[in-house]
Amino acid sequence: MDTLFDFHRVAPASTPRPLGRATQAPDIRYSFNNEQRDLQRYLGTNPTTGLLILKDDRIVFEAYQYDRTERDRLTSFSMAKTITSMLMGIAVRDGAIRSIDDRAETYVPGLKGTAYGETPIRHLLTMSSGVAFSEDYSGQDDITRLWVATLMKSGPGGPGAVSQFNTRARPPGEKFYYASAETQVLGLVLRAATRTPVADYLAAKLWQPMGAEAEATWNIDASGQEATYCCFNARLRDYGRLGLLLAHDGLRDGREIIPRDWLLAATTVNDSAPHLKPGTATRFYGYGYQTWLLPDADRQFALLGVRGQTIFVHPRSKLVLVHTAVRRQSRDPGGAETVALWRALVQTLGN
Repeated sequence: MDTLFDFHRVAPASTPRPLGRATQAPDIRYSFNNEQRDLQRYLGTNPTTGLLILKDDRIVFEAYQYDRTERDRLTSFSMAKTITSMLMGIAVRDGAIRSIDDRAETYVPGLKGTAYGETPIRHLLTMSSGVAFSEDYSGQDDITRLWVATLMKSGPGGPGAVSQFNTRARPPGEKFYYASAETQVLGLVLRAATRTPVADYLAAKLWQPMGAEAEATWNIDASGQEATYCCFNARLRDYGRLGLLLAHDGLRDGREIIPRDWLLAATTVNDSAPHLKPGTATRFYGYGYQTWLLPDADRQFALLGVRGQTIFVHPRSKLVLVHTAVRRQSRDPGGAETVALWRALVQTLGN
């Protein structure tokens, strides 16, 4: 993606977090479509570019396909939304954002009087703004208009890229409806509140402290604003380090990088918000702060990006799966097989 569109760089740590390696790959078998399958069958039937499994800071399994290697940056698509959420939590802890009950226009004057500007940050975090936005990847929908206004630089970017979506369909906080524009609004709030480019804030507050081994990039619009709804690009192992940080509830070696209370709120089913629960927000997943929640009794959550980008996290066992792919369809049924593989991993390695 950073060979196609302009970007800001995200500097790595001076000393990367070391990752150990298991002496042998596990014998992982899972059931899908009434068949018993293994990791090699999975790789043979899915357009996976990278697959990484980590447990307790060790690489259990790592594989690449289609000429990708451990040195390539692979795009996140909407996995970037969860990164944006974690940065919002850090900004709240640091006092740059006073409250998530503030409206977006409190920080971004360019959104004043617009539907998104009048929406509390809390409801942007949970995709519950009530602002009408279509995202079906038809090429004629609102996500296409947002893509053109940001990555394709058809306009000035910044607040103008999202203020074009200005119809409130229902009050905030009532219904989950997935809308990438809401994350772009969060990115605008983050940039204005911290007075720092989002990529620089990420580098200083999260990417370097967690021990990233390599430079990452974040694509930008014409104003220099990062496309926080997508388009963060990094190596597979650094996505793995991010997953491990989340699995440790934001701590690295006892140091709080992401506020623990924020991360728990972001990744736990909220009984006071029934519209966000698994089975209600979607038929399978629930939703937290820009993070997908699995319906399992054990707390599990996921970063998901269109066409097969995934990070699954099981905090209790410190188990992480990272998956990048080039699925042809935006809503590819292959996602169900990745979930089946993940659940087998939790059952086999999650002790």
